[in-house]
Amino acid sequence: MAVKVELARRRKKRTRFEDMPAEFAELELGNLTELGDTAAVFEGGSINVAGGIPGERALVRIYRYRRRRKDVVSGIVSRVIEPSPDRVAPKCGYCGPCSGCQWQHIAYPTQLEFKRETVEGCLNRYDSLCDAKVLPTLPAPSEYYYRNHARFTVRMGGQLGFSNRITRRFVRIEHCMLMDSVINGALTEFQDKSGETTNMSLRVGTNTGDLLAQPTFQNPDISIPSGQTHYTERMMGRDLRVASPSFFQVNTVQAENLVRLVRDGLELAESDVLVDAYAGVGVFAILLSPYVARAIAIEESASAVQDGKLNADGLNSVEFVQLKTEEALADLREICGLDETPGAVILDPPRTGCHPQAIESLLKLKPVKVAYVSCDPPSLARDLDMLVRGGYEINIVQPVDMFPQTYHVESVTILESNSK
Repeated sequence: MAVKVELARRRKKRTRFEDMPAEFAELELGNLTELGDTAAVFEGGSINVAGGIPGERALVRIYRYRRRRKDVVSGIVSRVIEPSPDRVAPKCGYCGPCSGCQWQHIAYPTQLEFKRETVEGCLNRYDSLCDAKVLPTLPAPSEYYYRNHARFTVRMGGQLGFSNRITRRFVRIEHCMLMDSVINGALTEFQDKSGETTNMSLRVGTNTGDLLAQPTFQNPDISIPSGQTHYTERMMGRDLRVASPSFFQVNTVQAENLVRLVRDGLELAESDVLVDAYAGVGVFAILLSPYVARAIAIEESASAVQDGKLNADGLNSVEFVQLKTEEALADLREICGLDETPGAVILDPPRTGCHPQAIESLLKLKPVKVAYVSCDPPSLARDLDMLVRGGYEINIVQPVDMFPQTYHVESVTILESNSK
């Protein structure tokens, strides 16, 4: 029994990087990876190196660890030996240890070009998409203080911060340069007082100042209310309720530009029926309803549909269908009593992209135009390949920078049926 207990203790003991001898290597940094790192050759294989720029030479600290039953080797730039002309000094003192801003060391115009190249590179993996022209990335109005949602890790008796994605080391955060000022104010109030939980979420309406803090805290030293079920955001002059479980874009100002891009790309007509698939709280359907005869929002989340119906109050042309998109599109005419094919469909799926059945149903429905809004270039390319092979042509691919200082990129692709 004593032997078993000792073995269990050994299994539970986790190796800390700071307890291990530091290992360094001088490496040439190559192309960007899907996580925004650079690739480098090390010990005969390729590893991801965080904090670099393609073409640089750097002294890299090597991290060896086991994750998901696999041995992993990664690197973090320790010192730049031959810097890129696109390297800039990060403005945030947490940049690096926090790992939330993967690209704060890269000049902003170069970030935009890297994001365009990322989208283009994913499309070029498919023969059907090689001719698609990817436009220059639409810059964000603000490079900092744009996020309306923060998820903090809580450690050590109530400290708020983030965990480095490579080292897993916790970093206490006093002020985040990506977050809205209201979130930073709340961070100051909750710091050192939030030991009742291990994770907390702060969401704010950028245009309303309305704050949501989850979970509910009992600590009497916290003066900010918590445990709200929802908050209110305002987009393009209309108030939108967002429940705590519901998805909402983290960059409100750029999300408004996203709506305009979709509106202009679809060239909506007053007689059109518009379908907003993966609708969330109904942003596209509601804000574009003045331009069409009828807007149908499809969403499987009950909380999001509840929000959406409240958000559409007074708009007789908007209706919600609570179903999975693949199920709703398969029987849309029957479900909604449609006598004609919708003039336009918006696809705004999660990062994993559309369910294959959703694509198949869309190809049978055959709307004249489709707007595909994506936050993941690989899944976008996979789904666009199916749509193009199914009879659609790509008009434009517009990358949109919703997430400055990070490798993430949003995009809007407008497609048109070649059998219209």
